Amino acid sequence: MAAEPALTVRERLIKAGIQELSLHGIQDFSVRRVASACGVSCAAPYKHFDDKNSFIAGIIEYVTILWESYIPEVIAKYPNDLCTQLTEISVRYVHFLLENSHFRSIIMLKDPDFDQQYSNLRHRLSRTSQSLVLQYCQSVHMPLEVMAYKLYIVRSLIYGAALMFDNGEMEYNEENMEFVRRAIAREFILP
Repeated sequence: MAAEPALTVRERLIKAGIQELSLHGIQDFSVRRVASACGVSCAAPYKHFDDKNSFIAGIIEYVTILWESYIPEVIAKYPNDLCTQLTEISVRYVHFLLENSHFRSIIMLKDPDFDQQYSNLRHRLSRTSQSLVLQYCQSVHMPLEVMAYKLYIVRSLIYGAALMFDNGEMEYNEENMEFVRRAIAREFILP
C-alpha cells in the first residue's frame, strides 16, 4: 500500500485556513494563526498568497475544485437526463456538505469587501447547478421566473437537509436521503 503524498506548504496552509475560518470567521481570520498552526513563519503564507483576501480566495477555490470534481461522474452516470442530473448533483451536494462540515463556514461566509473583489469565485460553487437548471427549464419551456423559484426551492432543500442532518433533527441515513432526493426531484416535475 502506497503512502499518501506529503502535502505542500500551500495545501497545509489552505487546510489550516479552513479550520481558521471555521473557528473565527472571515472578520477575525488571522494569517498569523494559520502560519503558527502549520509551523511556518508568519511570512510563509505570503509566498503563496498576496494578502489575506487572496488567501481566503485560495481556500474558496480549493473547496470549489473539490466540489466540482464530483460533478462529471454524476453527469456521466445520467447522460441524457437533465432532471436526474440535477437531482443527483443536489443530493451529492448534501452529502458533500455533511462529509465536509468544516467547509460550510466557507460556503456561507459573507463579507462585503471580499465579495466585491471575488464575487465570480463565490458564484462558481453554484454555476454548474444553475446552468443545468437553466437548460432543464428551457427544455421544458418553463418561464424564467419559475426557474428562479425552482432554484430557490432546491437550494433551500439542500441547505435545509444538511442542517437537519447535522443537528440531529433527521437521522443521516439512506432512507432519509431518499426523502431528500424525492423532494428535490419533485420540484423539477412540478410546474
